[in-house]
Amino acid sequence: MNLFESVNPFNLEKIYEFPESTSDQIQGVLLGSQKSFESWHKRSFQERAELFLKLSQILNQESDRLALLMTQEMGKLLTESKSEIKKCAGVCAYYAENSEKLLRDQEVKTDADLSFVSFQPLGVILAIMPWNFPFWQVFRFAAPTLMAGNTCVLKHSSNVSACALEIEKLFLKAGFPKNVFNTLLVKSDKIAKIIADPIIKAVSLTGSIPAGKSVAASAGQNLKKCVLELGGSDAYVVLDDANLQQAIDVCSSSRLINAGQSCVAAKRFIITQKNYDQFKEGFIQKFQSLKMGDPTKASTSLAPLFSKKAQEDIHQQVLNAKKNGAQISYGGNIPNLTGAFYEPTLIENISSQNPSFYEEFFGPVAMFFKVSSQNEAFQIANATPFGLGGAVFGDIQNATRLAREELEAGSCFVNSFVKSDYHLPFGGIKQSGYGRELSHFGIHEFVNIKTVFAKK
Repeated sequence: MNLFESVNPFNLEKIYEFPESTSDQIQGVLLGSQKSFESWHKRSFQERAELFLKLSQILNQESDRLALLMTQEMGKLLTESKSEIKKCAGVCAYYAENSEKLLRDQEVKTDADLSFVSFQPLGVILAIMPWNFPFWQVFRFAAPTLMAGNTCVLKHSSNVSACALEIEKLFLKAGFPKNVFNTLLVKSDKIAKIIADPIIKAVSLTGSIPAGKSVAASAGQNLKKCVLELGGSDAYVVLDDANLQQAIDVCSSSRLINAGQSCVAAKRFIITQKNYDQFKEGFIQKFQSLKMGDPTKASTSLAPLFSKKAQEDIHQQVLNAKKNGAQISYGGNIPNLTGAFYEPTLIENISSQNPSFYEEFFGPVAMFFKVSSQNEAFQIANATPFGLGGAVFGDIQNATRLAREELEAGSCFVNSFVKSDYHLPFGGIKQSGYGRELSHFGIHEFVNIKTVFAKK
């Protein structure tokens, strides 16, 4: 029997162990989800909304307990875990209050007596979700997808199985019918077969580029829609007229969110020559002020990475960057601590011939680039296989224009760090994936956009 283990990244102690779902259990979940869909999609928006408002209330009431589980299982700061649970409560309330309006029939003038566009649920949707935001990634998918009338099957990352099972319990606790939301504990080698099952109508994945390519291939082979939110190497461009202290504060904070383990964390910093030295000095001061330690303690400001393997992988990336000519200006070491910690690290002088120039560093590692012009800044910003997010710091009018016209990414922020907000669409271009989550764009991903044309 295969077992999924949860290991606390802070002390490397095994805290949970779960058996993998069997083939019979997988088929039972799929059949149950299909059966539940037959009645769930017939419920009114009001009925579904009442359940989501109850779920939102439970999330708020139990945020301390749920946040502690998240921190113990994947290592993030407890303060960040609490914020994540609150955000999940918010997205549940948002779609409870707005889904009926977002999915209302849209009348279109044609030569028919009546013609309109209607939005109908597809059926059972498979969600493949990562470990870095164990609750948020799931809820930002589930809230719009379920409110649209679909049912969901979750395949979560194996190292956060306790969070995955807890999410299923929360839906039941809120009064959702059994099998509207289900969790499967399966390894990646089972995914292609699950996608191929006729019960699954579409797939949403948040994860790595290799995972995205594999899921897209399976979905394409079976002619099923998929939404992919993959990696990112977000560029933050600091212009001559930027408020420098604001830029230092926002950029350093964004690089360290979730110990740097976020697809939309700031990763590449492109600074004009005028501001470079002062920006670098302020950034290093922020790094120097960090305290690694127990993520449940208020005094800790830098949490461990999610695993020892993650620690080893990012250290090897840093060493490879140096081997290929980059300069390690700060950090670059594995600290002498028990957990999966990594020193905050600053890398400079990364040429376009260095493979690191094109990589995503999933941890507290910042890449710095000095540029002599605005044009050069955006050439470097866009010279990446990724296109998830990015930010521009400077005069709001000029910076907003540049964010709109020059920055190649799905989410472009000005004088602020990139984040997902349920009022706005979220997703990327290039190898950061395709499709959108959140806002009205997200709820339209997993519906049949149906034309109805009627004449007397």
